[in-house]
Amino acid sequence: MIRIDEIYYNTFVTKLQGQNVGLHWFEPFGTTDISNLCNIPALDKAEKRLFFWDQEPIHLDRFKLLFDQYTPVYANKWNGPTTLITSEKDSENVAWACDTYNLKSAYYFFHGWAALDWFRGYHRTFLMPEPSDRRITQTFVMPNRIIAGQRQHRLAMLYHIFKHGMSDNHISCPAVCPAENISVDDAIKDLINTYPDIKEVFNKESFPREFKGETGAPMHSHQLSLFAESAESLLYLVTETVATGQRLHLTEKTFKPICLRMPFMIVGTAGSLEYLRSYGFQTFGHLWDETYDLEINDHARYEKIAQVLKDIDELPRQCKQKLFIQAQAVCEYNYRHFYSGGFESVLWQELTEMLNGL
Repeated sequence: MIRIDEIYYNTFVTKLQGQNVGLHWFEPFGTTDISNLCNIPALDKAEKRLFFWDQEPIHLDRFKLLFDQYTPVYANKWNGPTTLITSEKDSENVAWACDTYNLKSAYYFFHGWAALDWFRGYHRTFLMPEPSDRRITQTFVMPNRIIAGQRQHRLAMLYHIFKHGMSDNHISCPAVCPAENISVDDAIKDLINTYPDIKEVFNKESFPREFKGETGAPMHSHQLSLFAESAESLLYLVTETVATGQRLHLTEKTFKPICLRMPFMIVGTAGSLEYLRSYGFQTFGHLWDETYDLEINDHARYEKIAQVLKDIDELPRQCKQKLFIQAQAVCEYNYRHFYSGGFESVLWQELTEMLNGL
């Protein structure tokens, strides 16, 4: 297993030392400001450079801001090639970045390694009841923290959930986005053209919606949590970091239900389930309709997810319990694939092949 906070120094720098390759990455984790850019070695001492934009997805405004500052230094210091290394595949944003700034591209699943590191050891605890001991009373658990800016799709998904009368499930949502400092009332204004009745729908709800024992929308990216809520829920509704546009980008969020031995649906970009299956995991198309994953139109995809949830939500409690039991063969397979080395082997092969191909 790779310690994710040491991946650049311990894995990439040591692998590439002696090859006259320069590396860039950001510290602290999640930042994209040029003042947080790490450069090894100094900018004018390498024949080629690897620029790791792997912690965050490529958002064009943030990427342009950074590279418009970086490029003059890059152009004046040396003329070698730069490879942009990301954690997103088949991405129109990565293609734009490479075309605009004359970059090569490479990929590895950074967030897969992050999940393995952050969620290690939870399979040796007693925090989550055994699946056979769980009594399903809710259809889904759906945590939401950042709900504005580039993650506004979470409000769009909540619109469908509230409109379909599913607000009694385990759902969190802050009154004010902790990252953007924008209220729910202001954030939904950007969605009015798509959902003319969104204000009316949201006015029937109260915010913040917080899980028991939580205040202020705490960040749980690096840990498992919500054990009580998850133990009562048939499935985990993962609202991913990216759920718009043409690209494949999953984070540690997708692996939380896997580590909790739960079924899941993913509010992500089109193809997210197939992307996850390419790493050896299984999904739940034998129990409910997963064709939402094929829907290219983002808002139509959210509506399809909501319709599947509604069909399940309307089932009697004993039917939900039965569905949960029927899902356990896949849940157990995914759990073992994550914790018994199968997933790590796939990731390691991918990472080493990427490095050997640079």
